[in-house]
Amino acid sequence: MKILHIITSLRTGGAERLLVDLLPRLQRQGHQVELLLFDGTRTPFYEQLERQGIAIHALGKGFRNMYNPLHIFQLKRFLKRPFDIVHTHNTSCQLFTTLAYQSPTHVLVTTEHNTSNRRRAWKWYRGIDRWMYGKYRHIICVSNEAKQNLAKALDDARLFQRMHVIPNGIDLQRFFEALPDNTIRNRFDAKYIIIMVGAFRKQKDQPTLIRAMQLLPDDYRLWLAGDGECRADCEELASEMGLNNRIVFLGNRSDIPSLLATTDVTVLSSHYEGMPLSAIEGMCSGKPFIASDVDGLREIAGKAALLFPHEDDRRLATLIRQVCEDDELYKQVATRCRERALQYDIKDMAERYEKIYNQCFKLKY
Repeated sequence: MKILHIITSLRTGGAERLLVDLLPRLQRQGHQVELLLFDGTRTPFYEQLERQGIAIHALGKGFRNMYNPLHIFQLKRFLKRPFDIVHTHNTSCQLFTTLAYQSPTHVLVTTEHNTSNRRRAWKWYRGIDRWMYGKYRHIICVSNEAKQNLAKALDDARLFQRMHVIPNGIDLQRFFEALPDNTIRNRFDAKYIIIMVGAFRKQKDQPTLIRAMQLLPDDYRLWLAGDGECRADCEELASEMGLNNRIVFLGNRSDIPSLLATTDVTVLSSHYEGMPLSAIEGMCSGKPFIASDVDGLREIAGKAALLFPHEDDRRLATLIRQVCEDDELYKQVATRCRERALQYDIKDMAERYEKIYNQCFKLKY
């Protein structure tokens, strides 16, 4: 099959990480796989896929290009190419692709990566969403909560029949075998190092974690891995709180498994999620994982991770101290988290994606 995936960019993010793991596997299974980006900025993810022989195309470069409606006309030209499956990710790609779609030879598939988004609060937009999702043969939801929330928002039985739940997965072995990088750790005068891996987007909630750091002793440090449009605001907040010497903004990184192995606790502070790969990676690392008690994270954490109330920096700081300063609790949470992560193997996810593609291909021919 000739399969095209479309996503806004290859900056840090769960959907982006998913493609880095998934596309080479599909290619090894004999499919012709290509990737189209709205923002073609080179990143570690971009270079990783490029090294594995994935053909990457870009409609532009820079954050602004991720939401540029002129892409509709570029997509019309690009989609004249003979693909069997066109698979979209993220809102602007989902919408612009359906507006550009004009070939009955392409079967459209999309993945719903989040349990919520801003446009669902706009009642006037519901008709547009129904029209858009109606263009897709299959709608893959990354969690049960993502499916339930989307079904409720659309309120359309016809579209509900097209929804499938396929949980995200990761290359577990890559994280099991990761070694700590003590040369990095030794640069910091810290007893405990906390890490959060995630794009700096409005969906994420790095500010709550930054505020929690002010409530922790001076020998606690925080590493924030990722990039995005909200990074400057977070850097300003850290500076205003006098935390510049205790918080490090790492930017986009290609060595996440090693960083997780190097630090002591992984945190994911968010306003909402679909099924974040960074949560699975954090649980897989053999370290305790702490997360916001919100849709998406609550489901993936189960009873393994420690959850704190949404935007509650005091409770978050308390949990960090408890798990770091109680050896028995530390071991218990870390063990539970790793056992939970075993349920999310990229191999299972890839097989289920391929099954969807095969169904589309059979119907087409």
